Amino acid sequence: MSLFARDVHVVVLSSGSAGNCTYVGDGRAGVVIDCGISTKQVFARLSEAGLPDAPVDAVLVTHEHSDHVSAAAILARNMAKHRKPIPFFMTAGTARHIDQRCVPDGIELVEAGSEVSVKHLRAECFPVPHDTDDPVAWRVHLGGLVIGVVTDLGKPTNLVIDKLRSCDFAVVEFNHDEDMLMDGPYPYWLKQRIKSQKGHLSNRQAQSLLADALNPRLKTIVLGHLSEENNHPALAERAARDVFRQHGVDGEVGMFIGHQRQALAPFKLRAENW
Repeated sequence: MSLFARDVHVVVLSSGSAGNCTYVGDGRAGVVIDCGISTKQVFARLSEAGLPDAPVDAVLVTHEHSDHVSAAAILARNMAKHRKPIPFFMTAGTARHIDQRCVPDGIELVEAGSEVSVKHLRAECFPVPHDTDDPVAWRVHLGGLVIGVVTDLGKPTNLVIDKLRSCDFAVVEFNHDEDMLMDGPYPYWLKQRIKSQKGHLSNRQAQSLLADALNPRLKTIVLGHLSEENNHPALAERAARDVFRQHGVDGEVGMFIGHQRQALAPFKLRAENW
């Protein structure tokens, strides 16, 4: 408990096209947003981040693609056996289409635009444009802070911009560089899917989203869901830095790039209302 005292911890356990998982907690309550890496890796990476006993009280699912839910069934069984059964919050559309091999016990349905409570933690989901049935993004409210994870969307929307404007910490999709995508090895149909309005954000689109969503509260941003084939961290970083410079906040906002194969060091955010 002392490790978490007066702090909210955010750990981006994995972010990329092959697996996504982010932890948010304060030592008394905690949630995982998506579980697209193995259960073993979820707990191993939390331990490597110095949080071996971090509470996991629920999983917040964004949509049914395997890089977001592949571990759901095993994680549910593991929690029930070794810790406690936990709810998996997801929309009805996600529940209908999730691969049967990934279906967890403890599904609790939510509607886009609704909120759930997990102990003293509050989480809200809101719709995003992606090529699945009823996908959402999530914001977690904890200790007076707002942590948003917004990936897997084909275009910025006014709602997404509005939700990011009041975040203290955000994971934002910088999926692909448009030239790398179109010149790369993917088949044409897949390139068209990725660049569609229900696909994934390019660096240019994410740059526009970030410019519209910057706010005085935002102190840390993680560039997330980078494609290993169609993007390069330096290109994503340059796009974000350009926004910071144009708005005069370069050096005031911490910027990090999410990794696929290892967790980022935990972010300690000082809670505002203890």
